Amino acid sequence: MPESYIDIAVNISNGPLETRVEQIIEEAKAVNVNHLIALGCNIVNTEKAILLSKRFPGSIYATAGIHPHDAKTFDQHSIAQLSAFAQEPTVVALGECGLDFNRDFSPRPKQEYAFEAQLELAATLNMPIIMHQRDAHDRFITIFERYKSDISKGVVHCFTGEESELNDLLSLDLHIGITGWICDERRGLHLLESVHLIPDNRLMLETDSPYLIPRDLKPKPKSRNNVPANLPHIAARVAQARGQSLEQLSKNCYKTTKQFFDIK
Repeated sequence: MPESYIDIAVNISNGPLETRVEQIIEEAKAVNVNHLIALGCNIVNTEKAILLSKRFPGSIYATAGIHPHDAKTFDQHSIAQLSAFAQEPTVVALGECGLDFNRDFSPRPKQEYAFEAQLELAATLNMPIIMHQRDAHDRFITIFERYKSDISKGVVHCFTGEESELNDLLSLDLHIGITGWICDERRGLHLLESVHLIPDNRLMLETDSPYLIPRDLKPKPKSRNNVPANLPHIAARVAQARGQSLEQLSKNCYKTTKQFFDIK
């Protein structure tokens, strides 16, 4: 029997997927992607993710966070709001938070402030945290190292970095989320060569829908919007790169993800 999958990062509470949530869930379940984690990236977005998790219990779980792109909105009320969201039974992690020095949609000092505040909250609440890092590896490592001993569980989602960066993250006991980037023959070749370094109990799978649709899907889909139903395709590519069977890879990832997010 095919293994179940958990997509740890779906942007389903905003953007193009928001209008067809039921269809997305049905299509995902048809290929054994039975649980979706809806990312919270700002206060409004988090509220929507929680509402979806209540509307589709067991199918959708939520996170509560403020993305570095939205760090400019972080104010004196934000931590209290996120802390309240975290009390909801369907909220399984804090985040998505972190640093993005590629786009700089928020000033870097604001990004760092919001990131540290959310790390402190994760430590206080003893909750898992989902983190984002783009073109900010050194600062990310420096900041996270301050909180490492107090963070119960952390995952760097949508990892696309080089082997040296992967080793830095693994040395901090972090989990790693792999997306369809690994299916991109232009940009993902280095991931194919290093993904075997991730221990079985630290690897998780994600689509980051609607972004990062696998480039090697055949037949080529008409829509450029990625969906959770593409997760088994990503899993197959990861399994091949790791020299594992799809069954073993999916079983390991499912077990690891359930334990990380405490999904029953």
